[in-house]
Amino acid sequence: MDVKIEQSWKQALEAEFDKPYFRSLVEFLHGEKAGGKVIYPPGSQIFNAFRLTPVQDVKVVILGQDPYHGPGQAMGLSFSVPDGIPAPPSLRNIFKEIHDDLGITMSGSPNLEKWARQGVLLLNAVLTVRASEAASHSNIGWQEFTDAVIRYISEHCSGVVFLLWGNFARRKKDLIDTSRHTVLEAAHPSPLAGGAFFGCRHFSKTNQILASEGKTPIDWQL
Repeated sequence: MDVKIEQSWKQALEAEFDKPYFRSLVEFLHGEKAGGKVIYPPGSQIFNAFRLTPVQDVKVVILGQDPYHGPGQAMGLSFSVPDGIPAPPSLRNIFKEIHDDLGITMSGSPNLEKWARQGVLLLNAVLTVRASEAASHSNIGWQEFTDAVIRYISEHCSGVVFLLWGNFARRKKDLIDTSRHTVLEAAHPSPLAGGAFFGCRHFSKTNQILASEGKTPIDWQL
């Protein structure tokens, strides 16, 4: 596995890379590929969230569940797909909420790298998936790794805003020191949530919190 990860994260997570579960995880992925399985995202993009958002720059965490499992969609950032790929339904709902919340007209570009470069860690709890098989890698060790990431941010960063959307993400709240950070919870932006995500106003609230911490707000416009 091609671990392209930014240096500050490499140092922060060094102990995790040496643990038996992580070695087993890597062996499993090698076995999948050797067996002819197609894995998303491509190996060089698995750690994209860490490459684009160094530890010291993290201001916001948006937690997703696992990567998109369709061709060309997954790019190592939660909810994001590359330019030229249609925005999935959850992302379209996120854009609608941003428009309703902030009055921003979104371009429709589904690539969220601009957010990542401003300090929004777009973290999936599971970092790989087998093509066409949703949640197929949910039990191979990734959650142990990303739980360690959340704990590290909680312990070593300050004033981070965690956006937890849907029941899966909300269960991660126990990993976060809420005396040091802010947790905003809402329904998942998926259409399956019946529109319960709309009206959460998490994007304006996040910027108000960041401003109160003396941090530069996020420019959500794409």
